[in-house]
Amino acid sequence: MEQLIILSKLEQEYLLHALEAAVRIDEPGQFFLWSQGQLQALLPHQMLVCLQFDAEQQLQYHSCLHSRVFDAALRGRLAGAEDGLAVRLARHCRQGAGRGMLPAMLDTARPASDAALAALQAEARRLGFDNVLLHGTEPLAGGASFFALFGLPHRLRGRDAYFLELLLPTLHLSLQRVARRAASAPAEAGLRPLSAREAQILHWLREGKSNDEIGQILGISGLTVKNHLQRLYRVLGVSNRAHAVARCMALRLLAPPPSIARAA
Repeated sequence: MEQLIILSKLEQEYLLHALEAAVRIDEPGQFFLWSQGQLQALLPHQMLVCLQFDAEQQLQYHSCLHSRVFDAALRGRLAGAEDGLAVRLARHCRQGAGRGMLPAMLDTARPASDAALAALQAEARRLGFDNVLLHGTEPLAGGASFFALFGLPHRLRGRDAYFLELLLPTLHLSLQRVARRAASAPAEAGLRPLSAREAQILHWLREGKSNDEIGQILGISGLTVKNHLQRLYRVLGVSNRAHAVARCMALRLLAPPPSIARAA
């Protein structure tokens, strides 16, 4: 990392806005909107994987946040709770040879610090990401957290790691609140169960598909999809697609549906 990093006036404003907005984060949907807004302004990236570990260092909560479309197989290889790349990067950086290396920058333009990390870096490259920015807390009594930003649009710089270091306490506290909310309120009283068709539409809505594309996938018209969405908006208490996705994340309604009529 650079010895001295001086933030520009614009960077200072972005940082202040990110810190101020994060204070209000209390549920997964809010965290998603913040990650795609204020965080992207400071650290543009393709995917953010957040991991929370309990006091015994067991993975307790994980989240994969992104605005562009990634297929389910790729998301699983990157963010899977059992053996996803982000989990293995966290293990390496928190244990053994990787202990004390955070924040870390993995970039194809620079060699990794050890053979194991080089292998993980090569795996990220095979999955389509030239770089990964990593940071996490030390083991804490209330649990630790770890964050992996995949696919920054430029070669990683010391100031990128510095921004993430400045944001780490905010990210950690926000993730703790989100995880507690998700664990204590997996569903909301008064929300009717979604139909199988509504669950399918929500799934493809999260994948960034248009009404017409969803209709083609499910074998129905785009107008029928629009009608389903209008009913879903009323059920969820939202007014547009972005808020519907955020609300569904908060209510944990975005698991892939049990069956899809046709592949995308």
